[in-house]
Amino acid sequence: MRTVIVDCGATKADWLCSDGTQVRTPGFNLAHTPADQLQPILDTAARQLPDIDNLYLYAAGLVGESPVDLGKWFPKAVIEYASDMLGAARAVCGRRPGVAAIVGTGANTCQYDGENITAQVPCGGYILGDEGAASVLGKLFLTDYLKGFVPEELAKEFAQTFPASYPEIVQQVYRTPAPARYLGSLAPFVVAHYKTNAYAKELVDKNFRAFFERTVQQYDALPLGIVGGFGFACRDILQELAAEYGITLFRIIASPLEGLKLYHGL
Repeated sequence: MRTVIVDCGATKADWLCSDGTQVRTPGFNLAHTPADQLQPILDTAARQLPDIDNLYLYAAGLVGESPVDLGKWFPKAVIEYASDMLGAARAVCGRRPGVAAIVGTGANTCQYDGENITAQVPCGGYILGDEGAASVLGKLFLTDYLKGFVPEELAKEFAQTFPASYPEIVQQVYRTPAPARYLGSLAPFVVAHYKTNAYAKELVDKNFRAFFERTVQQYDALPLGIVGGFGFACRDILQELAAEYGITLFRIIASPLEGLKLYHGL
């Protein structure tokens, strides 16, 4: 039996086969990616992963029936389509009840009963929510920077590291197709100063406290698992703050594939 797990995002999709084959393709959205862009991506994956028996696709915003039938490319496979949030829950919680969170460029959370998502606080995106995300930390910092609230030395260092004028910053935030990605790219700069700059520490803590207070604490008092590169990079900070809130943070992983391999027995 050849089984493939797909972790699909907007930028990239990682395809992991039970025989050890790993394929990376551009990311895609089955509802929105134009057919002329989607077909070559799936053609590439199907060529490198022939004779698949089971395929599990986890992708952002995908719930229920898929608008595209992957059976055209994988005719022998039994295919399950699921959201990235269910993938995160399966990755960190396995078959145990818990609260699962994605903490990356964006952020999302859910309560999980070991099989299904049973409750979900709307994430709101980087403008209306996404507390805890890298994009939100970048937005908080950039707002302070533009209005002169960042301490002078840190502001000088930031200007040298990201030498963009005010019009260029506005262009990045308001007139490019991926503003959240731009804002998220600023977060590592802030986190790098967490231990040495009181302002940076306060800002990072503010972002993660909002994550706990405005999302996680709305669920039942269950163990919390986190998946995502930004969350993994900040795991020590998250562990310390979780303890303050009396939350058991039992697992933090960078990629859902780590946990999905175990969940699907690969």
